[in-house]
Amino acid sequence: MINRQLLALAVTLSATATAVPAAATLPTPPQGAATREAQAYLFHSGAGDVFEITTSMMLLQKSQNPQVRAFATMLISDHTMLSNTALATAKGAGVMPPPPELSPMQKGMIGQLMSASPATIDRVYLQQQVPAHQQALSINTGYSRSGDVPALRGAATGAVPRIQQHLTEAQQLLRSVR
Repeated sequence: MINRQLLALAVTLSATATAVPAAATLPTPPQGAATREAQAYLFHSGAGDVFEITTSMMLLQKSQNPQVRAFATMLISDHTMLSNTALATAKGAGVMPPPPELSPMQKGMIGQLMSASPATIDRVYLQQQVPAHQQALSINTGYSRSGDVPALRGAATGAVPRIQQHLTEAQQLLRSVR
C-alpha cells in the first residue's frame, strides 16, 4: 500500500507540475530536519521515491509498451516498499522524517513527462529514470556507508541492490526503445 503522504504528494504533483528549469542542487530539508544526517537521508530518498512513483503512474496512463509498463509497475511497488521500510525503520529508531520535497529538476522532469506524446513517452520516461536511479543509488550508498543511525544504515544497505537493479534495467530498456 502506498504511503498516504507519498500518494498525496504524487497526486498533487501530477495535477500541478509545470516545467521548471533544471537545477543541479537538491532542495534543503526543512530547518529543524537538517540537524541529523538521518533526516536529510530520509528527505532526499523520500523525494526520489515520490518522483519514481509519480512518473511511473504517469507512464502507465500513456504507454503501450509492455516491457516499459512492467518496469513502471515494478518501480511503483518497489519504491513504495522502500519508502515504507525507511519510514518504519525511522519511526523505530525515533527519527521523525521530514516530508519529502521534489527538487526543481524533478518537478521539471514531471512537466516534461506530462507533455510527452504517447509516441515519445517511453523514451522520455526512461531517460529520466536513469539519472533518477543514479542519484538514488548515490544517496543510499553514501548513507549505508556513513549514516548516523545504524538501523537506517541497514535500510539503505538493503535498498542499494534493488536500486542498482532498477538502474541496470532502465539502461537496458532505454537502449531498446525508440
